[in-house]
Amino acid sequence: MSRTLRLFCVALVGALALFVVACGGSDNNDNGGGGGGGSTAKKSIKAGLVTDIGGLNDRSFNFLANQGRQQAQSKLGIDTRVLLSKSNGDYVPNLSTLAQQKYDGIVAVGFLMAEATNTVASKFPQAHFGLVDFSASGLKSKPKNVTGLIFKEEEAGYLAGYLAGLWAKDNNAKVISSVGGQKIPPVDHYIAGYQAGAKKAYPGIQTLNGYSDDFVDQAKCKEIALDQIAKGSKVIFQVAGGCGLGALDAAKEKGLQGIGVDADQSYLGSHILTSAEKHVDLAVFNFYKSVQDGSFKGGSDVLSNVANNGVGIGKIGPAGTKYTDQVNKIKFEIAAGKIKIPNEVK
Repeated sequence: MSRTLRLFCVALVGALALFVVACGGSDNNDNGGGGGGGSTAKKSIKAGLVTDIGGLNDRSFNFLANQGRQQAQSKLGIDTRVLLSKSNGDYVPNLSTLAQQKYDGIVAVGFLMAEATNTVASKFPQAHFGLVDFSASGLKSKPKNVTGLIFKEEEAGYLAGYLAGLWAKDNNAKVISSVGGQKIPPVDHYIAGYQAGAKKAYPGIQTLNGYSDDFVDQAKCKEIALDQIAKGSKVIFQVAGGCGLGALDAAKEKGLQGIGVDADQSYLGSHILTSAEKHVDLAVFNFYKSVQDGSFKGGSDVLSNVANNGVGIGKIGPAGTKYTDQVNKIKFEIAAGKIKIPNEVK
């Protein structure tokens, strides 16, 4: 090959390389979108969460809501912040702080925050609010920038109660019980379902119930549970957040069965028969996602139930595994709407 031809080939290769670079772009500028210059990149938003007085260490309700926030930060790539409420008087200031700082999506964790959410959402119509455990239609001012994140707790309670009833029948246990925090609808929904499920599985069962009027102090719930145990209860269902951990501790001390609430609390030990779950984490995550992708609908509710896996039961403990198939059958019937479950405690 002549020297002239070699020079021509080198020049041609160099030109082709420049053409490829110009057409292909740089990996450093790729936003993950494919064809359209990264047009599918996720919208950047600020998302906040305000706990109720139970705090993040309740191992159930607020803990789950915070998990939803953390998952949204990780998977959706959004900026998030959580504010802790030490008393009911912190609700309005905490929600207002996030709204004033122009947070796009703000979650208020719990039924007890309804009035505060109504107040703040009405003052900051540009923000999007997700209110856990309270229907948007129930808010006094009917603000159009609030979505209710609500759950069919009675369905989860029914499954837990049915399992408790099966166990009680086989173990000659005549009494089971529940320890609620405050007497508010989400708590009573769980308890009503629990009692109905137990009586369906074991018509002769007696059910006891008490309230601690507290979601934090474990000693209060433990005292109520010990009193129920003294009256013959062999299964204790806690529906009191962090306070309810004391009730489960009482069950463990006496060698009895306990049932957790909201989150899967089987990690507490083999005495946990199961847990009545509601996936607050998923509801919170999906709320933030709706704000990010523009599908948020204010003035309406998002319902979580057995049919959409928004509620259910957690891991079944050693004492209850033999009843798994029977409980799953009931779960399918609930999902199909074949079982009518009460949500009020009589």
